[in-house]
Amino acid sequence: MASAAITLAAEAPKLSSANTGFMLICSALVLLMTPGLAFFYGGMVRVKSTLNMLMMSFISIGIVTILWVLYGFSLAFGSSNGFIGYDSHWLGMSDVGLTDLWPGYTIPIFVFMVFQMMFAVITPALISGAIADRVKFSAWALFVALWLTVVYVPVAHWVWGADGWAFKLGVIDFAGGTAVHINAGAGALGVILVIGKRVGFKRDPMRPHSLPLVMLGCGLLWFGWFGFNAGSWLGNDDGVGALMFVNTQVATAAAMLAWLAYEKIRHGAFTTLGAASGAVAGLVAITPSGGAVSPLGAIAVGAIAGVGCAAAVGLKYKFNIDDSLDVVGVHMVGGILGSLLIGFFATGKGQSAATGVFYGDHSFTQLWKQFAGVGAVLGYSLVASAVLAFLIDKTIGMRVTEDEEVSGIDQAEHAETAYDFSGAGGGLSGGTLATATETKKVDA
Repeated sequence: MASAAITLAAEAPKLSSANTGFMLICSALVLLMTPGLAFFYGGMVRVKSTLNMLMMSFISIGIVTILWVLYGFSLAFGSSNGFIGYDSHWLGMSDVGLTDLWPGYTIPIFVFMVFQMMFAVITPALISGAIADRVKFSAWALFVALWLTVVYVPVAHWVWGADGWAFKLGVIDFAGGTAVHINAGAGALGVILVIGKRVGFKRDPMRPHSLPLVMLGCGLLWFGWFGFNAGSWLGNDDGVGALMFVNTQVATAAAMLAWLAYEKIRHGAFTTLGAASGAVAGLVAITPSGGAVSPLGAIAVGAIAGVGCAAAVGLKYKFNIDDSLDVVGVHMVGGILGSLLIGFFATGKGQSAATGVFYGDHSFTQLWKQFAGVGAVLGYSLVASAVLAFLIDKTIGMRVTEDEEVSGIDQAEHAETAYDFSGAGGGLSGGTLATATETKKVDA
């Protein structure tokens, strides 16, 4: 993620309509990813949890949008210290001019703010897949608001703020391997450890109810991810965004193929769920690294992530951790792999001159920086998320009752069901029956 830079007044850039338009399109693409995530997760759960899964993503759009404008953007990207930011002019965005530029770039502050808003929206939504089927909707909404404030905002400042400690250390995270994916994956693990497993975990079948819905969601995520990644350079002036666009496609394809190959060897079949999961694993892994590696490096990043994440998702059964939709195995593990592989595959010809071990950094300088960023974000998010979940659980309660979980969280929490089967499979419907009766009268 490009960050703020201080320039002399004589060198100050002018507003670029091309870059501004490009970033507005990228912002819309990133927003599309959250409904895409909703469909992806919604297809992976059982019928009785479909609407709840969709709503857990959609409510994040509402809550995070408002909080981001009120104070989130100011705390994440304002200048204060290495751990949290602050800019009073950005509280409520009421003191920002239409053509005020993001420092060092050719796009308005409003455009940068809304682009970053979409990142903030999808990050807590990612966590929802890990706790499917068993969480009160009101508790989830409260968790999203608190998690954005306590976890996402500080971590975004560390990684992307001009004075963030990780940014100043030189940790590379082009578009969110640490701030988004490790952050969400570790947060998911923290919540799981507090609220426990679903009723019937490892005993009852919990297969996806709609694989076509999963594939639709995956396609929307893949499409939107080009805005997520290529847009994070904040412009089109030097080709780095184009490199990231290419690497996004290449790594995703490589990860999908690698996951399928692993799946065939281990389980004897190429599954659609595996294809979709592999693609997402590749998207996750290239997110931090795509501006630093070559297309050949992107193939390696994708392939390693495809196999690594495929292997990781099976560990939940070994460790008896109910990560419902494999958020930890895909997003946390994929984010870790993508972030650390920068220390091996960075060419020094992309977003910065930093190189990896395979390109001359035999002192492991960049690799150690990546380890520092990964470890700090993982540890902080895990602990802070667990504490938030614990506090909510001890006050208003995090989980629905066992009866509500068994009968279906959609009906219990939303008074709706995803599919209406009342007129299906039971013979003629009322309208058809009336038509048939009239036909018989005419024939008589």
